Amino acid sequence: MSEHRIVCAGLQVDAALASFIETEVLAPLGKDAGAFWHGFAALVGTFTPRNRALLAKRDSLQAQIDEWHLARAGKPMDQAEYQGFLREIGYLVPEPAPFAVTTANVDAEIATMAGPQLVVPVLNARFLLNAANARWGSLYDAWYGTDALDAPAARPGGYDVERGAAVIRAGRTFLDLAVPLADGSWADWDGVGDPALSDPAQLLARKPGGLLLSRNGLHIELVIDRSTPVGAGDKAGISDIVLEAALTAIVDLEDSIAAVDAEDKLAAYRNWLGVIRGDLTDTFEKSGRTMTRALNGDRAWTDLNGRALTLPGRSLLFVRNVGHLMTNPAILLADGSEIPEGIMDAVITSAVGAHDVASLGTYRNSRAGSIYIVKPKMHGPEEAGFTNDLFDAVEDLLGLPRFTVKVGVMDEERRTSANLAACIHAVKERIVFINTGFLDRTGDEIHTSMRAGPMIRKGAMKASGWIAAYEKRNVLIGLGAGLSGKAQIGKGMWAAPDLMRAMVLEKTVHPKAGANTAWVPSPTAAVLHAMHYHEIDVFGVQRELASEPVPPLDALLAIPLADGANWSEDEVRQELDNNAQGLLGYVVRWIDQGVGCSKVPDINDVGLMEDRATLRISSQHMANWLLHGVCSREQVLDSLQRMAAKVDAQNAGDPHYEPMAGNWETSMAFQAACDLVFKGVEQPSGYTEPLLHAWRRRKKAAA
Repeated sequence: MSEHRIVCAGLQVDAALASFIETEVLAPLGKDAGAFWHGFAALVGTFTPRNRALLAKRDSLQAQIDEWHLARAGKPMDQAEYQGFLREIGYLVPEPAPFAVTTANVDAEIATMAGPQLVVPVLNARFLLNAANARWGSLYDAWYGTDALDAPAARPGGYDVERGAAVIRAGRTFLDLAVPLADGSWADWDGVGDPALSDPAQLLARKPGGLLLSRNGLHIELVIDRSTPVGAGDKAGISDIVLEAALTAIVDLEDSIAAVDAEDKLAAYRNWLGVIRGDLTDTFEKSGRTMTRALNGDRAWTDLNGRALTLPGRSLLFVRNVGHLMTNPAILLADGSEIPEGIMDAVITSAVGAHDVASLGTYRNSRAGSIYIVKPKMHGPEEAGFTNDLFDAVEDLLGLPRFTVKVGVMDEERRTSANLAACIHAVKERIVFINTGFLDRTGDEIHTSMRAGPMIRKGAMKASGWIAAYEKRNVLIGLGAGLSGKAQIGKGMWAAPDLMRAMVLEKTVHPKAGANTAWVPSPTAAVLHAMHYHEIDVFGVQRELASEPVPPLDALLAIPLADGANWSEDEVRQELDNNAQGLLGYVVRWIDQGVGCSKVPDINDVGLMEDRATLRISSQHMANWLLHGVCSREQVLDSLQRMAAKVDAQNAGDPHYEPMAGNWETSMAFQAACDLVFKGVEQPSGYTEPLLHAWRRRKKAAA
């Protein structure tokens, strides 16, 4: 149990966290600590009851929906009747009159550029620095070291000339597409003088050993160096093609981390401050060498008129706060109850962001003077309006101009996607981002309609009608609200970091759908996905899409029920095994090691990036089938136990791993996994956080 300090009447703060806020956050800002704590306490006093009321409304709506489905058991779904009921209880609200967002002071990386986006766990300093530095990356390295290139893999033992030649050929093909020459191919260019481009305006700058080119607002750097093995074997001496890649990155305090107490939250806030201040470093061992990573500086060029040209060397950073659900023991009210964690995040991450607004760091994050916060898991426009009011109060507390704090709305809950225009309207002066989240959205789809009947198999979800309507509506409603040129319209994650060839072939659908950003699992993936934004003019696509009609609610609200399904015992076992293996592989690291996001082998031993969203859908799907008698408790437990042995084997090389198989009564990770399924129906909105946090705290206490 951490020690708390009474900082003012009604507020007790973990002593280490309070010291951090006062000395490292407030003092450089010139803020009086006493005034801050009194203001913070007043803010908490105002918004905590509202927060609790919003959660109570979620529960009330869910109870009414459950009752409606139970009363209609066995009857076919009538969309008109269903939507009438949802409007009657306030789940669906009236559409706002046509409007356009008025967000101002938005950085170009968000408003007028299109490119990949990384999401990075804030608690891992090395990953955080990698993500922040992923603004630029080597296309040659991305091809050479992954399966993205359709050529034999590099042979071990130094530079493979044959593999290198294949990379060089692919590089010339990319240049021919992105920056074509007026005549001939880049394969014919000898490196003498400037290349004669079909569009001369694509050549922006030069320096000794390099040329700077552009396509669709993104930059391409040709590195010319004949002293390297690559450049020496190249006709033009090109040793690398460096792409502007991850324009933005989301520093995540939510789904990708395991933060359950003051110790965890302090570590998260300290890393966020370090990356904003510019002095975050991390030292680690790699390939037998000690390495230290820090933030990259800006990139200096000389334009064609001889003037200095400076380009940002780092991704523009958002910070993702937690949602409205959880509380945290780091800060307590006078009665000892925990304050809402989302309120705590809003105040402290904004206070850290104020360092950037005041130009206190080594580098500027937002040159437009904004603080960018992604707010996840909001249910409907009333909750979005609550966030807008909360950010108003945070700005007043910190003395920031109105709408300095911008908001990204994760469209990942059913009530939000069904009322998306109204949600955007509620934050129309500060919105800079909307995004679809297939896994969380599916988890909420299952939980909301838990009593309606058994759901289709998890693998069939992506082909269900509501998904297509959801993805399409997100883009078209965003465009209708005037987000193009002011905000990002994003798409979700490519989850398989080792399958880069498949990503390059498939992820082109995101920019073609009008999304000016999409999530990727690594800096290397960002470089490869950046090629799609050179190929596709996303803002041109958005202009073409703007006149298309928004898919109706009938399609969005079509519940993915397995009507008439008659699965065999083998099919049921396969589905349970698939869910159980993924669930256990994630939970065992979360509970035992405090790892919130990592590459977890799936049931076929393919590494997938997993976070709480993947856990939510797996646990809710199993709970749904159990509720409706598709499977028995004994079958679920059998799958969990057999898959625990498989997960143990997959982690056999981890010296810190604690086996689950055979330790059914002592493994907290296994018990947590069981709770997530067997108590899944009763979890608020099907979220995994309450159970995960409780078990992780027990694990930490026992250590």
